[in-house]
Amino acid sequence: METGGNSLSSGPDGVKRKVSYFYDPEVGNYYYGQGHPMKPHRIRMTHALLAHYGLLQHMQVFKPLPARDKVLCRFHADDYVAFLKNITPETQQDQLRQLKRFNVGEDCPVFDGLYSFCQTYAGGSVGGAVKLNHKVCDIAVNWSGGLHHAKKCEASGFCYVNDIVLAILELLKHYERVLYVDIDIHHGDGVEEAFYTTDRVMTVSFHKFGDYFPGTGDIRDIGYGKGKYYSLNVPLDDGIDDESYHYLFKPIMGKVMEVFRPGAVVLQCGADSLSGDRLGCFNLSIKGHGECVRYMRSFNVPLLLLGGGGYTIRNVARCWCYETGVALGMEVEDKMPQHEYYEYFGPDYTLHVAPSNMENKNTHLMLEEIQGKLLEYLARLQHAPSVPFQERPPDTELPEADEDQEDKDERWDPDSDMEVDEERKPIPSRVKRETVETEIKDPEVNPESTRGLEKAAAEATSAKALDIGSLKLEESGVKLEEPSKQNDQMFP
Repeated sequence: METGGNSLSSGPDGVKRKVSYFYDPEVGNYYYGQGHPMKPHRIRMTHALLAHYGLLQHMQVFKPLPARDKVLCRFHADDYVAFLKNITPETQQDQLRQLKRFNVGEDCPVFDGLYSFCQTYAGGSVGGAVKLNHKVCDIAVNWSGGLHHAKKCEASGFCYVNDIVLAILELLKHYERVLYVDIDIHHGDGVEEAFYTTDRVMTVSFHKFGDYFPGTGDIRDIGYGKGKYYSLNVPLDDGIDDESYHYLFKPIMGKVMEVFRPGAVVLQCGADSLSGDRLGCFNLSIKGHGECVRYMRSFNVPLLLLGGGGYTIRNVARCWCYETGVALGMEVEDKMPQHEYYEYFGPDYTLHVAPSNMENKNTHLMLEEIQGKLLEYLARLQHAPSVPFQERPPDTELPEADEDQEDKDERWDPDSDMEVDEERKPIPSRVKRETVETEIKDPEVNPESTRGLEKAAAEATSAKALDIGSLKLEESGVKLEEPSKQNDQMFP
């Protein structure tokens, strides 16, 4: 269904959207350790490009409020959150049993400030969901988020806290149905598992399948119980290029939007599916990757853009800068402005890089079979399942507005060491701190009530998936207290 993206309610795709962007200047200081492929420094590089291309001036810029323990415990087990909070590089040798239990070690090492890092990236994703819930923006962006492998009780694949699940739970307070789309090269297993038994969240993952981490995401994995056909997996092989990728992406996502009709979309933009990634084996160009963002944006549905994987960090920064421009409806020129990380982008000093000549192992016959099977699954879906909302959780309080919006020139972080390209002058020299979100008031959560199912298991007792059902209190994976009087006054 190639034309699905044309069904806009407010004009052509090029129309500007109001974008909220979450960034903490400290996030680039976290360090997984020598030789580790995950480098939070790439977020700082992305931010530098956004600044020097002049894109920050066109967005609301927010410093995220760190996610508190009880927010993390909406999905994660309380003992796991307590472990993350207390473990340090100095004390880890005394807790070897706990390290093994929670899968913290090689891929997911203990490093200085680990818990603060988790709070920061999760806070940005939940904060973005809150902004969308309250219609402060059309698109929210948190490039530090998108850590899709984390499970309820364990770390996995460089991911400790699953900010995506937490953001989706926030969106479900306002939207009957939420769609999750994952274009990281790795399967979005943590998010799929969390919502495997519900029809209120649909997950669609495009990923390398075969002898590849995490080893899940077979095309036959389609959900369980009420969630049957609400999990879709698109298994791909090495070397897939832009044309082959979109041969699948656009018809499948067009049909998903037609049938599922989500109130909000979460798009994980993992950049390890780009050509030349240190850990990846796909052959997408930055424009091809960004075309997925453009297509999902074209439906004019509230959209949360998150980061994810990406291990050739100069290309990660290029990609997320370009995709921020796509979110804004702005063309970003190829010639890169001078900035403090300019030398990373040599010898061409351009935003775009050419894909390689690697072999595309995805034959047209394979692609046809995958597309046909997934469209067959979608044909079995009931159109837009209705969801009763007898017991909607109380609203999360909306943080205060961005003070900088009255003066679009005052959009800068004084802690940054960035110097502005004087010729281009995208950002004026005056500085003003991004808005720091006020503390979110939210009901307490009982983490022990978060239950679900293993993908292949029929017994509810072996559950891992988060069955949120219709968000009635007794059925929900999120047990909520009665709203406080203060919340009653704020949200009559």
